Amino acid sequence: MARSLQSWDESDVRVRPNKKGSRPRTKDRPDHLEAVIGRIITVDRGRYTAIVDEDTSTERTVIAARARELRRNPVVAGDFVALVGDVSGAPDTLARLVRVEERRTLLRRSADDTDPVERAVVANADQLVIVVAAANPEPRTGFVDRALVAAYDAGIAPLLLVTKADVKDPAPFLANYANLDLEIVISRTADTGASGIDARSDDGLSASLDEAAVKQLRSFLDAKVTVMIGHSGVGKSTMVNALTGSQRATGGVNAVTGRGRHTSSSALALRLTDSPAGSWIIDTPGIRSFGLALVDPDRIIRAFPDLEPGTDSCERGCKHNTSAVNCGLDPWVAEGHAGAAGAERLLSFRRLLGTDPRQEAREGKELGTVN
Repeated sequence: MARSLQSWDESDVRVRPNKKGSRPRTKDRPDHLEAVIGRIITVDRGRYTAIVDEDTSTERTVIAARARELRRNPVVAGDFVALVGDVSGAPDTLARLVRVEERRTLLRRSADDTDPVERAVVANADQLVIVVAAANPEPRTGFVDRALVAAYDAGIAPLLLVTKADVKDPAPFLANYANLDLEIVISRTADTGASGIDARSDDGLSASLDEAAVKQLRSFLDAKVTVMIGHSGVGKSTMVNALTGSQRATGGVNAVTGRGRHTSSSALALRLTDSPAGSWIIDTPGIRSFGLALVDPDRIIRAFPDLEPGTDSCERGCKHNTSAVNCGLDPWVAEGHAGAAGAERLLSFRRLLGTDPRQEAREGKELGTVN
């Protein structure tokens, strides 16, 4: 007689215990409905400084560490974040950063034009002040054009600040942007005979700025979050100090090498003095260049509004680069529609479409800047 088959039920099932504990693992995360919201003002070695209850009687500064599940998520100055734990802001306390709130804008870049890795610069900025010096170090249209592309791509309004205009007339450089609807502020030092090289006073601070430039720039900043970028040595931190009353470290330019001294080590958000609520300025470390690997090449033309109408006569699928046949940009520029600087602007645009990253690195090295 054949042996009958054994019948099985759930009581015969054996579950292997979890080696790391008896509680089953779950992907469900707490909602942290009790979390408070803060604005990140700086990031330093894994510690995040946030302002909580901004512009109220209970405003305080809270230091936080990022939750484990957010380790792959960048958190930058300007971010609004959810904080739990000890959010009192008392000395030697540490909160936990558990969520990054939805961003209105994100200024980002890549290391170069071939690097697909996103590097967030600042979040929730309303406008971008691109700072260049008229001399020492010399201004470069390539850097300004890249910053304009990044700003337009992020939906941030750009503004150009030219410093050290008493050292060299910036008019020839600014001619490149004469046909753009771009606000420009020109700044000079208040010192007679300034050279822009190692311009430091006896107390160790950089030479003072003329009040007219500070006042003009301030008129664009009230009730907005503004980020300032530029190469080292162009006077970013000097202007930030004048606008905020802070003592952000400043540095001049080496007289031998012509390189700017890198002074700001991390992005820092500061309040503007005597300004409405919500008026912040974010000073960033010196940036070598804006890699545009994250920007769709078809969108780069938007940063060249003086050239963009010329694409209307391009053939379908035109790449607008140097190898393009019958590109509408060539006759547009030749006929003077892009102004006197049209040819240079077209050359700059086409460089962005196919830049050699090694050349960008060489230019950055010459300026003595860092990422």
